Amino acid sequence: MNVIDNSKIQGNDIDLGLLLSVLAGAKDSPLIFYYDDQPVRPGYHITEVKAGQFSGLDCGANPEAWTEIFIQLWDIEEGDRTHMPAGKFYSIIRKVTEHVQLDGSAKLTFEVSDGVQPIQLYCAAAPALHAGAVYIELSPRPASCKPRDRWLAEESSRAAACCGPAAAKSDCCAGPHGL
Repeated sequence: MNVIDNSKIQGNDIDLGLLLSVLAGAKDSPLIFYYDDQPVRPGYHITEVKAGQFSGLDCGANPEAWTEIFIQLWDIEEGDRTHMPAGKFYSIIRKVTEHVQLDGSAKLTFEVSDGVQPIQLYCAAAPALHAGAVYIELSPRPASCKPRDRWLAEESSRAAACCGPAAAKSDCCAGPHGL
């Protein structure tokens, strides 16, 4: 299985730019989303693409601002259709850019419903190319505490700088977080 380099992706969250770059190279391949341990049905539609700019205050009283793109998938079975080709998905998003400004580095959220169940929010993992198809695993978008997330990222970065291969013999690796 060819998997995109995940080293540039935080957690399970890709941006629109990465998604489009993969789809551009696999336009004839079926695009199959997986969520809740099952694939979307072959007749799925993109019913809406929207972009938003948000600002708020996090739980640590820190101002936050971000852009987010929402892609709504309607997971239905329709006739004898096959899964949408990656190129069609790509073309739909490009068509949207004629009317709506989409930031390629924006947070990407998928809204998925079968038309009966309420819309659920999902984030997307890096696309995987396998057996002639593009697979994208969607996982529920969890709530998070941004101050805690920043602190954990800083701690992880400090530990990597202190105890990475170049610093393996330094004194900082002897501490409680070291080797």
